Amino acid sequence: MSDPWLTIVGLGEDGPAGLPEASRAALSAADVIFGGPRHLALVNAGARGRDWPVPFKIDPVLAEAGRKVVVLASGDPFWFGAGGSLAQALPPGEWTCHPAPSTFSHSAARMGWRIEETFCFGLHAAPFERLRPVLTRGQRLICLMRDGAAVGHMADWLTKAGFGPSTLTVLEALGGPRERVRKTSAEGFALTDVTHPVALAIEAAGARGLSRASGLADDLFETDGVMTKRPVRALTLSALAPRPGEVLWDLGAGSGSISVEWCLAAPGTRAQAVEARADRAAIVGRNARSFGIDHRLTVTTGEWREMLGSLAVPDAVFIGGGADLAGIETIFHAVPEATRIVANAVTLESEAVLVAAQDRFGGTLLRIDLAMAGPLGQLRGWNHARPVVQWSAET
Repeated sequence: MSDPWLTIVGLGEDGPAGLPEASRAALSAADVIFGGPRHLALVNAGARGRDWPVPFKIDPVLAEAGRKVVVLASGDPFWFGAGGSLAQALPPGEWTCHPAPSTFSHSAARMGWRIEETFCFGLHAAPFERLRPVLTRGQRLICLMRDGAAVGHMADWLTKAGFGPSTLTVLEALGGPRERVRKTSAEGFALTDVTHPVALAIEAAGARGLSRASGLADDLFETDGVMTKRPVRALTLSALAPRPGEVLWDLGAGSGSISVEWCLAAPGTRAQAVEARADRAAIVGRNARSFGIDHRLTVTTGEWREMLGSLAVPDAVFIGGGADLAGIETIFHAVPEATRIVANAVTLESEAVLVAAQDRFGGTLLRIDLAMAGPLGQLRGWNHARPVVQWSAET
């Protein structure tokens, strides 16, 4: 279409004065203008204005197809804005977009920070735990907040997480006549008049945060005792070899530690955990939320052999429990070529299954013998763990 019916307009706090001519022309010609109450007021939408529904959905916009429609979004509509949702639902010829500087850009400019070296988060509806994978001493983050009260809640969450000394810069209504910038600390936060729209710049201090090496400490996870322990988990993640955007099947997930570390290992990775016991599936879910990756880790309760057809196509598979030769063969038939498969065994019976799997499907076997120093009378000696046999193969 040479004349798209939908125009997505990025709007700043300075309203129409900051818009380019193309955005002004689209607003002037619009039959319908969608936006939040603040956006609609800034452009004097009047009777043409339509508030976004709560909860947010794009259906009302799509229902106006064929009319001249403008959608207003803060700053860059494709950075935590409505642009991505609309573009996913419409052919390219039906829409056009005129972005404006994002709140992230305004915030970085006020702070003097290189935006490419700063983590940016939209926390309007996301939990604060989303910060956990990157929150570490010395890290800089810019977060878009739901409202003024959420800034105080964030300060409290940071303090409880060990980041109380962090410097917080509260950035309100950037780029407009109501702009205000104030600095405080997480543990000393006492502002009671923070207003929307607001961003929060965080210079993290205090705790060290999560290591990004495979094999996080066992005590970081909730578990009922069924969990791949730290050294074996590190070797398992190495064999699974996560890459950005890849999908893992974690079959017989236990506490979900493999799924969690898979999601932490690279940007955009996703894990689908299947666990037969409902109580353990609940533990997987709580671990996912605790580590801030519950939007990328899904857990299903049931026997994994019955679930494979309902799971997204994987790049790697970890068989954490219930492996037998027939089940492994089922997996081989269910996944695409070049899928990586890893399984661990601690009993003679399960070890025999993996030996047979190598005979049938190829791959490599690795025996893992670990020992940890501990008291031996008044001296010390080695406490040997049960050996683990790891089989890894590619379809």
